[in-house]
Amino acid sequence: MGDFKKMEQAYKASSKILEKRMAKDRPMDLEILKKVKESSIIIVAGSYDRVEIVLDMIKVPYVLIQPEEVSQIELKPNQILIINCPGNIYDEALPKVKEFVKRGGFLLTTDWVLQNILEKIFPEFVKYNQRPTGDDCVAVQVVDKTNKFLEGIFKADEEPIWWLESSSYPIEILDKEKVKVLVPSKEMEQKYGEAPIVITFNYGDGGTVLHMTSHYYLQRAELRTKRHKMSAKEYIQSEMAFTDEEAEEMKTDLDGLTLGEAESAYSTTQFISNVIVEQQKKIKKRKEKKEEK
Repeated sequence: MGDFKKMEQAYKASSKILEKRMAKDRPMDLEILKKVKESSIIIVAGSYDRVEIVLDMIKVPYVLIQPEEVSQIELKPNQILIINCPGNIYDEALPKVKEFVKRGGFLLTTDWVLQNILEKIFPEFVKYNQRPTGDDCVAVQVVDKTNKFLEGIFKADEEPIWWLESSSYPIEILDKEKVKVLVPSKEMEQKYGEAPIVITFNYGDGGTVLHMTSHYYLQRAELRTKRHKMSAKEYIQSEMAFTDEEAEEMKTDLDGLTLGEAESAYSTTQFISNVIVEQQKKIKKRKEKKEEK
């Protein structure tokens, strides 16, 4: 089975793992996820990343638009705007995206969007360092496991492996006080000059930008260690505390998958779910504050 087919299977399995795990550990958050309305999430289609595939699998609705349509739609501060790589939107739409964040919107971006959008509208925060990566994998470190965006993702003591698409863009941070690095990589820094893999910063009236190098929908995983080569069934039992019975229920879904493949798919699936849940909670708090006034 090729890498792409394996990862497709891994994402399908990860959506089931996510639901079972959140039902046990975070039932309230799962309820929030299930109540998301279609209009809450706007995805700008891309030719390289396809975050909408992940959302389809976890049954979260969204509106998918083409890059040229960003100029025409109305963006509201209680929405999440996800711009898939490469992020080739018209220049005339850039101020609109910036204003959306300034008014409290959540902007989620990947890879080439760093140069195509972020460094144009937030030039004082981040930029592309002009040293594209190869088709490569790097070990990553997790700075703050308590961060809500990373909740339930990186459990093992061993460093997770992050796949870099061919020509991924390393992130150079210009404002080190305002930009927070959630996931860095020493290996990334050694090879390509910059350590940040996942970064976030706040802007304006409660707006948030979250950007990551590489993509949400991965095409492959790398199996470096003995742990990565273990079975996906062992992964959900040893690191996610699934019972023998629960693991048996997922036998067909996990058949032939390694721990490394399941972990890579699950990490991005849980990450995007966390982002959606946190934004929904933030919106709820905003509404409550308004009602108090």
